[in-house]
Amino acid sequence: MTPPAFHRARRPEHKQQRREAILAAARTLAVRSGVRAVTLGDVARTVGLAKSNVVRYFGTREAIYLELAGEEWQGWTHAAAARIGGGTDVATALAETLEARPLLCDLLGHITTTLEHNASVAAARTFKQAMHASYDELGERIVAARPELTPQEAAELILVASVMGHTLYAIGRPPATMLALYAMEPELAAASCFPFVPTLRRLLDALADGLPRRRATGPE
Repeated sequence: MTPPAFHRARRPEHKQQRREAILAAARTLAVRSGVRAVTLGDVARTVGLAKSNVVRYFGTREAIYLELAGEEWQGWTHAAAARIGGGTDVATALAETLEARPLLCDLLGHITTTLEHNASVAAARTFKQAMHASYDELGERIVAARPELTPQEAAELILVASVMGHTLYAIGRPPATMLALYAMEPELAAASCFPFVPTLRRLLDALADGLPRRRATGPE
């Protein structure tokens, strides 16, 4: 696909269009190849800009993907909150809406390890504010559906869902070396590859059931 030819963006709406084009290119590349494989040069070539122009809008590759992570996180938590509000049990809602967002599952593995390490304070602030606002919205729905949980415990449930969601996503997409091993020894594949939704739902149900019991025993 031939990248679009951009002229110098002067008006605010043109600058916003260019930001959105950069984000769209980064999203497309990440879905195709995985977040880890995408470079700033890849994004620049896809969107039809010099790398220096992409830097002018975002600063770093990590800032681009941190913004996408915030968008994906908000999309997930809004969807999960809507499912819970519609009567779906908490664990199922969290697991199914997370599985439906493979890009988020990929991004979750990079947020604390790389993306937050090479982004500006402004980019980090925007990301964290988006995350915490979504935590509040989804946490309220979780507590309404499972009133035995405290807001802090609801937040812990969301955290575990995101951490385990990335882990199960990565397990389900093994590298070539592991695929070769599993082809030779299928029993290792059966023991190593866990189905996403059933596994995550069971773990979240166990955690949600156990947190109030743990609290009832008092501090250690």
